[in-house]
Amino acid sequence: MRLERPHRTERFGAVRIHELQRVIELDSGDAAMAGPRSRESLRVPSAQLRAIEQDMVIVVPCMNETRRVIEGVLSGVPHDCLVIMVSNSARGPVDRYEIEAQTVEQFCQAAERPAITVHQRDPGLAAAVKAAGAADLIDDEGLVRGGKGEAMFVGLAMAALTGRRYLGFIDADNFVPGAVNEYCKAYAAAFQLADSPYSMVRISWHSKPKLRDGRLFFSRRGRTSEVTNQFLNQLIGEYSGFGTEVVATGNAGEHAFSLQLGLKLRLAGGFAVEPYEYLDMFEQFGGVLDSPHQEVLDKSVSVSQIETRNPHFHDNKGDHHVQDMRMQALNVLYHSPVCLPSVRSEILDFMLAHRAIGEGDEPPRERIYPPVGTLALDRFCDMLTTEAHSLRQVPSDGGDGLSYAPQLSRWPRH
Repeated sequence: MRLERPHRTERFGAVRIHELQRVIELDSGDAAMAGPRSRESLRVPSAQLRAIEQDMVIVVPCMNETRRVIEGVLSGVPHDCLVIMVSNSARGPVDRYEIEAQTVEQFCQAAERPAITVHQRDPGLAAAVKAAGAADLIDDEGLVRGGKGEAMFVGLAMAALTGRRYLGFIDADNFVPGAVNEYCKAYAAAFQLADSPYSMVRISWHSKPKLRDGRLFFSRRGRTSEVTNQFLNQLIGEYSGFGTEVVATGNAGEHAFSLQLGLKLRLAGGFAVEPYEYLDMFEQFGGVLDSPHQEVLDKSVSVSQIETRNPHFHDNKGDHHVQDMRMQALNVLYHSPVCLPSVRSEILDFMLAHRAIGEGDEPPRERIYPPVGTLALDRFCDMLTTEAHSLRQVPSDGGDGLSYAPQLSRWPRH
């Protein structure tokens, strides 16, 4: 893969946010065929991509998607990545999760690769989360809350048990397998190029096609992203004294991070999870508040933003879904201790104008969960593997007729 070389970087303390990089080539050839170094691009040969992929987990949060769409997503994930699907699909009257788990198993048998699936509302998973020390994830029914952020938290905790070093997220409603493959390749390329062990990659899709008057219109930006990016950039600008548009991925559902960074991040619940990752990095590593992680401040955090080539086709979930995502992003920004009064004031004006809150009301607070790295992951593993009846660890056959060991271990290989 060949990426555009970023020429500008904004800093928020120890957090370095690189400007948006375009994918120039999906396949840039072998290392042996390399010519002179380009001043305009960065090249990652296929062998280097594969080395990262062998060390990467892809978590797929899923909710009531069709078998064909799930198969398409799985087919797009590079072979050497380990897939973990965290499902919040309906279990009655038809058990949608059981259909999903069977789909994953059949795919893995045909593709000769392992995968893991679990249902988010499994009582055994809730027991494992609680035993590990994350009781805030548990709702009044005694189960893990049903939000996207909570699914990502579970996926991160499970990824920490695999011994792999990188974790990427892919939404299950992606209709284009080629886009899924490009996202994963972009993750791997950015990790290979990163100059810090604490690195994050966030995807900005090239376009989101929509039907208008019987023809496809390739929209460049989403309604939610425009608002979130605007306020995140305003926050950065207020600290630096210079306006900026560097953040282009405030609501990036497709994103990845090194486990060394991910295990230190606090995740927000629901749809606030992606924008809060920026805010948590600013809070923990931005130099405004005290940080317990001097090792991160010394190395800094590298945030890459990559604009991909494939169009992003997914299901249209309606205006209410867009409004929920947008307001949850602004809720966490408003209540962040690094948010300045001028930015808070403009967020309130925006919410009042869109009737999200009433006059004199304050935005609600979103749930913020502790870093997965602070949990008792050995207890989580023990309870998960013995009590979570929905857990499926699909073994790899490898073509030699032998089934290989499950991927989860309380003593993961590093």
